[in-house]
Amino acid sequence: MGNSALQDAMSRINQRFHIAISMDEIHHSIHDSTMPDLSPNLRFDDSFTRKLPADSCQHNSPHQVHHACYSQAVPAVASNPRTIAYASEVAELLDLPDSWCNSRDFSAVFSGNRLLPGMKPYASNYGGHQFGHWAGQLGDGRAINLGEVINSRGERWTLQLKGAGPTPYSRRADGFAVLRSSIREFLCSEAMFHLGVPTTRALSIITRGDQVIRDMFYDGRPQLEPTATVCRVAPSFIRFGHFQLPAMRGEHALLQQLLDYTINHHFPHLASSSECYIEWFDEVCRTTMDMVVQWMRVGFVHGVMNTDNMSILGLTIDYGPYGWLERYDPNWTPNTTDREHQRYSFGKQAQIAIWNLAQLGRAILPLTHEVEPLQQCIKRATDHYQQQWLVMMRAKLGLERSLSEDHALIQSLMKLLPQAETDMTIFFRLLTTLPQSTDAKVQFQHLQPAYYDLTQQSQIYQQQMLAWLQQYQQRLNLEVRSPADRIEAMQRTNPKYVLRNYLAQQAIDLAEQGDYSGIHELLDLLRHPYDEQQQYQHYASKQPEWARMREGCSMLSCSS
Repeated sequence: MGNSALQDAMSRINQRFHIAISMDEIHHSIHDSTMPDLSPNLRFDDSFTRKLPADSCQHNSPHQVHHACYSQAVPAVASNPRTIAYASEVAELLDLPDSWCNSRDFSAVFSGNRLLPGMKPYASNYGGHQFGHWAGQLGDGRAINLGEVINSRGERWTLQLKGAGPTPYSRRADGFAVLRSSIREFLCSEAMFHLGVPTTRALSIITRGDQVIRDMFYDGRPQLEPTATVCRVAPSFIRFGHFQLPAMRGEHALLQQLLDYTINHHFPHLASSSECYIEWFDEVCRTTMDMVVQWMRVGFVHGVMNTDNMSILGLTIDYGPYGWLERYDPNWTPNTTDREHQRYSFGKQAQIAIWNLAQLGRAILPLTHEVEPLQQCIKRATDHYQQQWLVMMRAKLGLERSLSEDHALIQSLMKLLPQAETDMTIFFRLLTTLPQSTDAKVQFQHLQPAYYDLTQQSQIYQQQMLAWLQQYQQRLNLEVRSPADRIEAMQRTNPKYVLRNYLAQQAIDLAEQGDYSGIHELLDLLRHPYDEQQQYQHYASKQPEWARMREGCSMLSCSS
């Protein structure tokens, strides 16, 4: 497509979506009065908008928002919304029956075309450090919160549409999300949950029937792409950046109001303490590092650990240019923007999490007035991570007992894995069924399917790996539990299946042709990542050679 044609197409698209529309109009925009209303009686209680100040400006156009935590934002109309997948487990959290999830009404609501009673859509206001540099006001540029639902168990879940149109924080963007990034977000949210990693959830992915222009790698090759909307679900979407922005602006009254709300609403067990701000920060530090430990366990690389992408609940949030470590390389990042500096690489995630926590601590300093208690929280978080990382690695190796020599055994393995291209997921899964043999060569042969290129196994490497296997076997001999119990425990720690980028890309390729079977099959597979699932053995394969350099399979951008 030529530049002039692209400009014309973009102009038509922008004109199509640049429409001022009221909430009442959206409420009735797609609802078919001839069909029975199957909508469940969701109970909404928007504490965030009730208890925190709103933007005084009512215009849904980009502007700086001061002394406010959110702005009203109305979803844009989708021309032809269609549900292509939903997570039944998340629907159950919200008390949504399958019959309604399969209805046109569901598609209308979770594309943003229809508002249910009690929904009061808004976009929240926050800032953040991006790649180590303060970026100022950011906010929900492509996310619109529908409100908080209280389910039958008394749990609160915030519903958020990603890719439902522009908000006051969209800056020069259009607020929409393309199908490829929406599929990746939907699948990864649920994959991480079933892996046991703290995460936001995803209820649904709905195609909108519209297109937008995206330059995937910012290299002058823009294309029209189909749009989609994901409904994200979490107890809260409050980020580190929510506190940073008012602190940076000197809006300390707003900062305190927000922190008091956060503690009362999400950390009520701390509300009565005279040291609640410090105790809150200490808990955020601990849960954040617990989350990173779980990332490291399954080989997940977030790819864009900006402070505006860090949840105060220790949840993985904002699935953009993420990836799973296939060839074990601590310096690998899936983010093309980070290719040169590797700030957010796999091996630096704990270090960056600590740096981000320090920025959060700096933000609340005007309320605590003392630096040392905050510094002590950071130190405890660092120590906590090191301790929990060791516990996690012992579990991956099947070591129930805690012995002093374990750390050296683990570190020596971590140094060996990058020396030959070793698939992390496959290596540790094979380790669970390592033959009980005094011959390390037999064991080394058992591990060969984890290697990408056997010619990389130099004689020195083979000698070192054989020596490590001998040490590992000697260490296993000191364990008390039976081999069967150990294997079972290891297989509940080391997944057989993860959402490899090439698998997601294959599902995306099909979806862009109108075939959504790959999404459904991956969703089914990833519900049980630790089980053998014989029918899905092909999904446990190493990254194929064709995917090594293909876009979407090895490197990704922030374009969505």
